[in-house]
Amino acid sequence: MKRALGILLLFSPLLAIGNEEATAPVADERPNVIMIFADDLGIGMLGCYGQKIVKTPHIDHLAKEGMKFNSYYGGVFCAPSRWCLSTGLHDGRMGGWKQTGSGLPIQRDAGNISEMEFQKKFAAIKKKANPIHPKELFLAQMAKEAGYFTGQFGKLDRGFLTWPERVDRFGWDFHEGYYDHSRAHGFYPAYLWRNGERFELEGNDSPNCGKMSEKGDEPVGAGGETYSENVFIEGILKFIRDHKDEPFYLQHSTQLPHGPVAIPELHPDYAEDERLSLAEKKYASMVKMLDDHVGLIMAELKKQGLDEKTVVFFTSDNGHELYYGPKPSYGNQVLPGGRGRANLTDRKWRTSECGDVFDGAGGRAGLKRSGYQGGMQSPMIVRWPGRIKAGSETDILSSHYDFMGTLADLTGGSLPKGKDSISYAETLLRGKQAKEHEYIVINNNFSKMGRSALITKEGWKLVEIDRKKNQFQLYNLKDDNEERKNLEAKHPERVKSLKKILNEQLNSARPDLPEA
Repeated sequence: MKRALGILLLFSPLLAIGNEEATAPVADERPNVIMIFADDLGIGMLGCYGQKIVKTPHIDHLAKEGMKFNSYYGGVFCAPSRWCLSTGLHDGRMGGWKQTGSGLPIQRDAGNISEMEFQKKFAAIKKKANPIHPKELFLAQMAKEAGYFTGQFGKLDRGFLTWPERVDRFGWDFHEGYYDHSRAHGFYPAYLWRNGERFELEGNDSPNCGKMSEKGDEPVGAGGETYSENVFIEGILKFIRDHKDEPFYLQHSTQLPHGPVAIPELHPDYAEDERLSLAEKKYASMVKMLDDHVGLIMAELKKQGLDEKTVVFFTSDNGHELYYGPKPSYGNQVLPGGRGRANLTDRKWRTSECGDVFDGAGGRAGLKRSGYQGGMQSPMIVRWPGRIKAGSETDILSSHYDFMGTLADLTGGSLPKGKDSISYAETLLRGKQAKEHEYIVINNNFSKMGRSALITKEGWKLVEIDRKKNQFQLYNLKDDNEERKNLEAKHPERVKSLKKILNEQLNSARPDLPEA
């Protein structure tokens, strides 16, 4: 039976969140839901999480009027994190890292392969793509079955290369954006896709969508005339207007502020800032555009009378990534200023100590792809006026895969059995939680700075360094979120027990699907 959560929750002590026997709420009492899913945005890039240079007033206002999460985790990499969001499972499960390859459309558009060769190679990619079980139920499908109109804008699907039928299979009634995530590394595509139909963007003709260099020193506005994110925000505002009279779930999987950096014009706040290089000015302007677009979405909700009828979530897929400044030193694991090589003990690479003018990871060790906090701890802010206490914060342990259960509670949807997802709707509406994770799992197939990790609700974190060599580290995040004190030697039994759990969870079978 469908699980329920509606406005009645606030007044009826008999209606329990997460109770599958509860009566589904009346349709007009259920909120619209918007998920803004930023790309490579470090938690330290937002004012409400400590950013000092880039001002993010609209996102900060969400926190001022809603709830800010202090122990929230994405993935360490884009495609697996999107898989977690879509499936309600941690990415240690089978299939979590089975994304398709990307870049094939660029090869065709550049004339490197013919259309016939493209179709042949694309057919092979489709054949090898991670199969979707007939009984698989995805996030948007769940909302759709609950009577919601679903729409996605930006980087479509979980990545990296998708096609219309596969996007439809994920449950989207409407979609607009990139089918190929390599194309999404450029902001000036010659064309995008809307519900399977290709549409052209004026003034853009680059096969790689105007992708800039990693140096980010090209002239401002280089790449084309029509900026993709401006197309998306126009579509999002129209979506809100078009569907104001029916419940909707809207997901904006924005490119911002993923690089290489590209922006139509520098924001005036940073154009003359002598502290910043050209690439840093562009990056700051990209974050500022993201914030401005959040402001436009919130203004449209108010204009359409939907402000108090809509729950808005804001998060990012994974930890911080550099597209400016000291990125080479991170890649080479070298500390700046002639201080020699970094290590994984007392000389970890940190944005706060290695030349990142923004300190995008907020003092945390590592970046995207790292097993440390800088690679996986993400912002999460949720606003629902009159329902979520303004200016509140929570330390509940939660992750992207918990959004599915939360959405089920908010929409009256039915969360499939066997999901790892635990709804945090109780926390949002009551400030406390009856059921919590004992631990969460973050998988990682990279090995530059730590690999996979397990985090417990008590704040213990086990970081896999080298499984074959039986090398692990242990941190107490309650006292040491920057992971400066490895406590492995002091707590061997705890390391042993957490290591057993982590090893059992990695590459584990999916409990939500019937056995083959």
